[in-house]
This record gives sequence, structure tokens and C-alpha cells, in this order.
Amino acid sequence: MGHFQKSFHFGYTSDGLSIPAYKFGDKGPEILILAGVHGDEIEGIQAANGLLQKFSQSFPYKLNLTLVPIFNLDGALRSQRKNAREIDLNRNLPTQDWSPEVAKVKYNPGPHANSEPENNALVEHIKNKPPKFIITLHSWKPMLNINGDCHAVANVIASHTGYIITEDIGYPTPGSLGTYCGLERQIPTITYEFERLLAPEKILKTHVPAIIEGLKVLEA
Repeated sequence: MGHFQKSFHFGYTSDGLSIPAYKFGDKGPEILILAGVHGDEIEGIQAANGLLQKFSQSFPYKLNLTLVPIFNLDGALRSQRKNAREIDLNRNLPTQDWSPEVAKVKYNPGPHANSEPENNALVEHIKNKPPKFIITLHSWKPMLNINGDCHAVANVIASHTGYIITEDIGYPTPGSLGTYCGLERQIPTITYEFERLLAPEKILKTHVPAIIEGLKVLEA
């Protein structure tokens, strides 16, 4: 039996496209899973679609879960990291350490904090439905980058995947979701970095079940 609640409009991209999101469950803590923040990190998008498929078939968990499979839709359609306005959405959130300085072109933080409509929608969602936990799906080097008290969930995921757990990704990330939620709002946030170019079969066979096992720790 399917427990698919509903699809809904999460917000708009800078090109004016609707960002689709999906809501599952009606009891338990609010959870947010976000993928495709960087449009060229296809591994996270594949994982999110794997979760969408599983949850659409059955959602027996005591969780209120929101899944946004392709947050940066404009970037994904262009196979690029940044959004249509050439801004890195994960450097544009209104963190206390946000900086207008462009460290590298690919990290362009935008003209001001929260200048992008995608992030307006995200900030609004976090304000209106504060999640108890966030998992954001990226790809770079295999690791679980944690901000806040994530160990119970991260340990389960690591036990299934062999990924290391680290509080430091190795370079500054002003304007990032991990800082905005995990450090500044006490919303534990895992930035799940898939190994770049990981085979889709491996993502679906190993990582999608690992994420689901991790989520079970959060059930009410």
C-alpha cells in the first residue's frame, strides 16, 4: 500500500520554474531531504529519486518528511553547479558568516545574502515548518559532513556505506545550509557527499537503503 501524501510547489527558480517537492507521512518529527542544490551533482539527485520511488510505494515511518529531489532545477537543466543567475545556492544563505567575497568563481555567493528565489523558498520553509533534521545530498568526496547533533543518524549511515563522519569539510563554507541550520539554528544537518561519478546501481542498492535506515532513528 502506498503512503504517498502529496506533491506540492516548494518555490520558484530564478528562471521562474516551479520546484517540485513531495510530502510523506503525517505524524512524527519534521524531516527535510534536499538534493540537487548544485545542479551538476547528479548522484544526490539519483539518490533522491530512489527515495521518492521507495516512499511512493510505501511509507510506514513515523515521520513528517519533505523531499525536494532537484532544488536547483535551472542548474540541473544546464548541468552546472550554480543556478541560472550563476550563483552558488550553498553560499547564498543568510548565515552570520555570509560574505560577498567570491573565493572562486564557482562559489559566487550572490549580490547579497538570500538574494536567490530558490533560497527564499528554503528559508521560508525552514521558518514555517522547522525541521528536526535535515539531510542534503551532494557529491564530491565520500563523507558525511555533520553540523549539529547528527551522530545517531550518521553512525547508522556510515555503518552501511563505510563513509567517514566529519564536522569539517576542509574549507570555509559561508552561506551554506550546514551553517545556516546545523550551527546557527540547532537543526542537525548532514551534508551527504557521495563519491563523484558513483554508479547509479550502487546509489540505489547501498545508499538509498542506508539513508532509510538512518531516518528510522528519528521516528517518533
